[in-house]
Amino acid sequence: MDQEVWVCLECSQSSRITDAAMTGRMRINCPRCGASLSRRKPDTLARTWALLIAAAVLYIPANLYPFLHIGLLAKQEASTILAGIQQLFQTGMWGVAIIIFFASILVPLLKILGLAFLLASVQLGSQKNPVLRTRMYRIIEGIGRWSMIDVFVVSLMIGLISFGQIATIEPGVGATCFGAVVVLTLLAASSFDARFIWDGLEKNDVR
Repeated sequence: MDQEVWVCLECSQSSRITDAAMTGRMRINCPRCGASLSRRKPDTLARTWALLIAAAVLYIPANLYPFLHIGLLAKQEASTILAGIQQLFQTGMWGVAIIIFFASILVPLLKILGLAFLLASVQLGSQKNPVLRTRMYRIIEGIGRWSMIDVFVVSLMIGLISFGQIATIEPGVGATCFGAVVVLTLLAASSFDARFIWDGLEKNDVR
């Protein structure tokens, strides 16, 4: 009798499921925590695409609209992410500028493009380089936290400047969109089921 090993997404318990149980209409529950088991995450591709498209749409205003509104005495200025990075370079703060450029521009863009590639390859039934694509997914999932560096830096700047009563800083539309992009890409990465990468492969091809 053929069996498959399913892993509970709630408690990580491994369970052997027979073909009869998989083809039956009865609900399969985890023997440890009682959560519903499924061979793959339900609606994972549609959900990941929806989150990814929303993140891609918001990525544009996140970089074009003002990220911060800075008030110094009677003067008000608005700064986008790119303008802020340029100013940091001009003032000699190369390290901070590179970190913010990496976290705010490159990481979200690479995550969106990388997840789109993985989703497209799965839906097209690609069987090429499953190990490489799995590693790619792990990297995408792991670097998501770096996108929060920019938020931490801005929060620190706001706290320091407000404490010193030098100026007033308020987040702009770009900051809201950027925060949404970070959350949406994190959700998209977590909703994607990497096991789809291996579906359709012959058993003797799986390493």
